[in-house]
Amino acid sequence: MKSAVRERDRSQPPVEVRARDAADRLRAFRGRFEIPDGVVYLDGNSLGALSVDARERLDRVTRIEWGESLIRSWNDHDWINAPERVGAKLAKLIGARADEVIVCDSTSINLYKLVTAALAICPDRRVVLSEPGNFPTDLYVIEGAIGAGSARRLKLVPADQIVSAIDDDTALVLLTHVHYKTATVHDMRAITERAHACGALVLWDLSHSAGAVEVDLHGCDADMAVGCGYKYLNGGPGAPAFVYLHRRWHERAVSPLSGWMGHARPFDFVDHYEPASGMRRFLCGTPSALSMAPLEAGIELLVEAVPSAEPDEKERLRDLAVALFERLGQDDPLVTGFRRRLATALY
Repeated sequence: MKSAVRERDRSQPPVEVRARDAADRLRAFRGRFEIPDGVVYLDGNSLGALSVDARERLDRVTRIEWGESLIRSWNDHDWINAPERVGAKLAKLIGARADEVIVCDSTSINLYKLVTAALAICPDRRVVLSEPGNFPTDLYVIEGAIGAGSARRLKLVPADQIVSAIDDDTALVLLTHVHYKTATVHDMRAITERAHACGALVLWDLSHSAGAVEVDLHGCDADMAVGCGYKYLNGGPGAPAFVYLHRRWHERAVSPLSGWMGHARPFDFVDHYEPASGMRRFLCGTPSALSMAPLEAGIELLVEAVPSAEPDEKERLRDLAVALFERLGQDDPLVTGFRRRLATALY
C-alpha cells in the first residue's frame, strides 16, 4: 500500500511545483526543445537536448546553403568565419571578450593546444598541477603534452590542497571548473589569483560549466579555458568545442597544431607556416559547417534565455529538489538513481 501511494503521488507534480512552473519566466523555453512527452531529461551533462532552433538551422544549412549554394556558401553564408562568429556569441555566456573565444575541434584537441602553448610560455617550470579524479582526458592530455622522458611532471593533489600546492615551480594549473562526478565548483578567482602570484598560468575546463552555471573568465582574470559544445550548449552530438585565451597571450601563445586554417594567410598556399594573429592561430583544419550550425542555434537560445532567468533561479531549483527528495526518503530508487545527475544539472 505504501508503495502504491508513493507511485500515485509521483503521477503528478506537487501543487506548489505546478504553480511555480506556471509562473516561471523561463517556462516558454520548454517549448523550444523537442523532448518526448513524458520524459524528464536530466542528461544535459552528457548530451544537451535538441532545440527547434537547432533542427531548423541544420535543415537550412544542408538543404539551402549546401544544397543550393554549394561551394559559394563559404562566402555567401559566411561558413569560413563561423569559428569566430560563434565564439563571439559564446563569449557572452562565459564572461569573455568577443575576440577571445573561437569554436573549433574537440575538447581534447583544444586541451592539447593550450597545455602545450602554456608550457612553452613557462619553459623553466616543471610542474603541471591538477587533482586526482579530474576528467580522464584532461589528465591523459597533460601526460601526452609533457611527453615521455621529460623533466616535467604531472602532480595531483586533492581539491582542498590545490591553492597551497601552487608554488614557483608550477607552470600550469589545469582543473575542471565543475567536477563531472560531484558537481563541486572550484573557486576560480582564488585559484587563479594564487597561480598568478606564483607566476603560473591556469587553464579551466568549462565542459560542465558553460551554459549551466555563471562563469566570469575576465572577472577572475583567467588565462585559458576550453569546453565542449554538446552538453549544456545543446550543440548536438559531435558539436565543436571552444578555446578561450586572454588577450595578453594572443601573440605569445602558439598552437602546436599548425594546420592551414591557423595560417596568417591560409589562401596564399605558401610552403612555410606563419601563425595568424589572435584566436585564429588556434584553428587547425577546415571548420565543420554542419556541426557549427546547431551549436550556433543552441548558444543563441541560451543568450536569449539568460536575461529572463530570476537572479536566484538555480538556488530555488536546488532547494526544491532537495525538499522533494526528502519527502521521498533517502532509500527511494528515484533519489539514488538521479542524485548525481540532478546535482550536476542544478548546481
